[in-house]
Amino acid sequence: MKYIISEKYCTPDLMKMIMGPNPIKLEEELLLEHKIPENAIVCDLGSGQGLTSVFLAKEYGFTVYAADLWSDPTENRKFFDSMGVSPDRLIPVKADATALPFEKSFFDAIVSTDSYNYFGRDEGFLDEKLLPFVKSGGYVYIAIPGMKKDCHDDLPPELLLSWTPEQLEYMHDVKYWTDMVSKCIGAEVLSVKEMESNDEVWSDWLKQDNEYAVGDRKSMEAGGGKYLNFISIVLRKK
Repeated sequence: MKYIISEKYCTPDLMKMIMGPNPIKLEEELLLEHKIPENAIVCDLGSGQGLTSVFLAKEYGFTVYAADLWSDPTENRKFFDSMGVSPDRLIPVKADATALPFEKSFFDAIVSTDSYNYFGRDEGFLDEKLLPFVKSGGYVYIAIPGMKKDCHDDLPPELLLSWTPEQLEYMHDVKYWTDMVSKCIGAEVLSVKEMESNDEVWSDWLKQDNEYAVGDRKSMEAGGGKYLNFISIVLRKK
């Protein structure tokens, strides 16, 4: 696909902030024909340094709570100010995804890009930890790294050049995630599918010079990308 909205964010300075395959392009694809209402209150769950949060606020007009356990809200606020987003439209929050500090039914939607696979691999997570904070009829949009087909019993050597079996355990296929989210009682599963973004978002990431991107090049240059994909999940709270 053509990433028309994302292109303005693919500057060298902003790309230095990404922590994995280009999350802006992933988010643009994830939100194609989205159903989130205008002027919605949205949680960007696992927002990192907040680049995806800026994208949601500026390009979609949402009021965004940038929730992340590992980033510094003060530093994120400085970044948001530098990007021209007012404090009442974009709020950084230090938060654990398993213990969110918000009122119940606070959000019109929760969006999670390239992080849900770290905390959402529990059958009770959606019903117990996430959906209570979403309004009835609200949405959950998820984009996560995955595998074209689960191969944990016989991991390809190409993947092991960059990642340990424990790190690869965070990545699964469409069937795994379909089975996982289908166990949710409180939400209707609208879609679970492979995304188009894999090659392009990886290319943007591997151009970066930080140690994590450099480490990932070993697997990808050896052909490890043929085993990987990105997966989108869309749910609507009942």
